[in-house]
Amino acid sequence: MSLTYSSAGVDVERGDLFVSRIKNKVKRTYNNRVKSGVGGFACLYEMGDKYISAGTDGVGTKVLMAQKLGIHNTIGIDLVAMCVNDIICTGAKPQFFMDYLATGKLDVEVSEQIVDGVVEGCMQSECALIGGETAEMPGLYQQGEYDLAGFAIGEVHKTKVIDGSLINEGDLLYCIPSSGFHSNGYSLLRKVFDSADNSVVEQLLTPTRIYVKDIFKLLDNNLKISGISHITGGGIQNIPRMNGSFDYHYHPLDKNQWAPGYAELCSSMPVDSSEMYNTFNMGAGIVFSIPKAQQDLLEDLKEKFSIEAHECGKVEKGSGKVTLY
Repeated sequence: MSLTYSSAGVDVERGDLFVSRIKNKVKRTYNNRVKSGVGGFACLYEMGDKYISAGTDGVGTKVLMAQKLGIHNTIGIDLVAMCVNDIICTGAKPQFFMDYLATGKLDVEVSEQIVDGVVEGCMQSECALIGGETAEMPGLYQQGEYDLAGFAIGEVHKTKVIDGSLINEGDLLYCIPSSGFHSNGYSLLRKVFDSADNSVVEQLLTPTRIYVKDIFKLLDNNLKISGISHITGGGIQNIPRMNGSFDYHYHPLDKNQWAPGYAELCSSMPVDSSEMYNTFNMGAGIVFSIPKAQQDLLEDLKEKFSIEAHECGKVEKGSGKVTLY
């Protein structure tokens, strides 16, 4: 029997319904400085000749695996990554980060390890950890349990914002590989690997890759990126979020381009291919589009800065569909 994300307790369609129902309510709060709000990877708010880009996220039930193994010094990297990887999709450079830690009873040693990971994530993304909040909530969380949320702020000049409006038919898709499952689909992963050896669970705790430096090595050297997609929950269905007025002909990475051990874990799961591509990133961390005329420049920059990015498809006329080939 093939498992699904829904059978693991996560109803993606209900989540989409919730967003659609609250979208108009949320828009009632907007003023004329809101460039983009609910629905994108990150929000944009006008500040003079720049936009502030804001994003918030957590790490889902991956925290349960960290608690199971007592490995707490990497989950904070995931927390930062899930936020900053979203805001770079707007072309914004992360500026600062804030975290929120909720627990049943504060364990100073464990909490310090969590913050060590947050600090490492901020160092990797070159943003400042300027504050946060820690809350003890006995009765809501049991001893040893905790949850995390993060909030990232970036900025981008109005002339450099990436909102998908410059995407054209014929643009090429490129993919920067992921470091593993990142922080999505863990309710299904826990169901599959519930009784797995600790070595397998430890591999599932591989921190989410942070793409800030690679993306800005490209942007700061005049590569005209027309759209960026962070491949998170929903898998490859995140690609049309760049611009839903086109279709995307997508060629998955070869498995030898995936993170070490990732392909083996995926192949051992009793989950069909369609479900895999709609739940997990399947080796893809960031997908971005460029005009075909920029391909030579991209190849030069890849070599100059040792950036691993693979051509993985093209943009076509359409209405927001992804076709695998």
